[in-house]
Amino acid sequence: MFFRFSRIIKLGAKSLWLHRLRAILTTMGIIFGVSSVIAMLAIGEGASQEAQARIARLGSTNILIESVKPPESQSSSQNQGNTKAYGLTYKDAQMIRDVIPDVSVVVPIRRINQKAIYRNRSASIEVIGTVPWYTEISPMRLKEGRFLTEIDLHYKSSVCILDEQAADELFIFDDPIGQSIKIKGEYYTVVGVASTIGPIDTQGTGGLEQSSANIYGGVAGNVYICLSTFKSRFGEMKLQFTGGSRSMEKVELEQITIRVKSLEAVEPTRDVLIELLDSTHKHEDYKITVPIELIRQAQEEKRIFSIVLGSIAAISLLVGGIGIMNIMLATVSERTREIGIRRALGAKRTDIIAQFLTETLLLTIAGGLLGIMLGITIPYFVTKFGNMPTVVTTSSLILAFGISAAVGITFGWYPAYRAAHMDPIESLRHE
Repeated sequence: MFFRFSRIIKLGAKSLWLHRLRAILTTMGIIFGVSSVIAMLAIGEGASQEAQARIARLGSTNILIESVKPPESQSSSQNQGNTKAYGLTYKDAQMIRDVIPDVSVVVPIRRINQKAIYRNRSASIEVIGTVPWYTEISPMRLKEGRFLTEIDLHYKSSVCILDEQAADELFIFDDPIGQSIKIKGEYYTVVGVASTIGPIDTQGTGGLEQSSANIYGGVAGNVYICLSTFKSRFGEMKLQFTGGSRSMEKVELEQITIRVKSLEAVEPTRDVLIELLDSTHKHEDYKITVPIELIRQAQEEKRIFSIVLGSIAAISLLVGGIGIMNIMLATVSERTREIGIRRALGAKRTDIIAQFLTETLLLTIAGGLLGIMLGITIPYFVTKFGNMPTVVTTSSLILAFGISAAVGITFGWYPAYRAAHMDPIESLRHE
C-alpha cells in the first residue's frame, strides 16, 4: 500500500516537473489566495484586539456618565437669562454614592482646554479636575512623584500631575518634578508625571474616539489638578459664541465615573442609574457608557469584519481553483493516449483518479505552504511601514491551508473523474 502510494506521488511529481512553467503559474493563484486570506484576517484581528484592549483600559466594571448638551427645544426651559444649565451635578455624584449599594467608587471629573506655560515654552493642554481616588478607576500609572492627596483636595492646593505628552512638550531638558507651570494666570507645582492614557470611543461605534488633540484643537497632553482647585480657579460657567451672539453655559461636572463591585452587577447598576438620573434630570443631558458592552460590540464587529475580509480573500482561492481545473482539463486532453495505454496495461479507474488528484494536491499543497509564508510576511510589512497592528493567528493559517486543500480536491476531482472514464480504445486511437 505504501509502495503504491509513493509511486503515485512520484508519477505526479514527475508529470508536473515536465511542465514546470505551467505548474508554477497555476500555483500562483493558490499562493496569492492563501496569503490574502491570512493577511486580511491578520489585519482584522489586529484592529479588533487594539480596539478591545483600549476599551478594556476603561475598566470592565466601570460605568461612565457624561454630560451632553440637550437639544435647544429641551434646554430652553432651563435658561436663566442667557445662561443655560445642563449636565451632571455634584448632587448626582453624591446621590449615586449614597443610593446605589453596588457602587464602590465614584469619581467626579471636570475638563477644560487651556494653555500651560513653563519659562519660554507653552503648550495647549487639557486640564482635568478630579479627586485623589481617580487612579482607582483609571489605568494611569505614575512614573515619577505622587498623585493628588486628600490634603490637596481639602486645601485647594496648587499642585498638578502631568502626563508624559505634556511633560515632554513643556520640559525638554529639565526634570518636571518640583517645577511650576502657569495656567490661566495661576501657578501650579508639578508633583508627579503619569503615563499617557489613550482616549476611548464611547459613541458605540467600536472604533477609537477622537483624541484630545482632535477635540480641543491640538492639545499636547493632560494636566491633573484637584477638583476643588479646578472649581475655584475655573468656575462652572462657559462662554459660548453662536451666530454672532453669546451665551453662558453652566456645567458642574463633565463626567462621573463609577466602579461597580462585581462584573455581574454592571448591567443592573446601569439600569438603576438610568432610573435615578431620569428622576432628577428633566432633559436628556447625560449619556451612560458601559465599557463591557463596547467590548462585546467590538467582538461582534470583529467577527463580522473577519467574515467579510475572509470571504473577499477566499474569492482569490476560488479563482485559483478555477485555474487549476482549467489546467488539469487541458492536461487530461494532452495525455489521452497515455491514459489509454495505462488502462490497456491493467490500470483501474481508481488509479487514474488517484494520479490526477495527486497532481492537483501537489500543486495546492505547494501553493498553500508558499502562501502561508507570504501571508505571514505581508502583515509584518503592514505593521512596520503602515503603522497598523496585525495579529497572525494559528487558526487563520489552518483555515487558509484547509481552504486551499479543499479547493484542490474540489476542482481537481472532475478532471480526474473525466480522465478515469475515458474509453480505453478511443484513448489509444487518440493522436
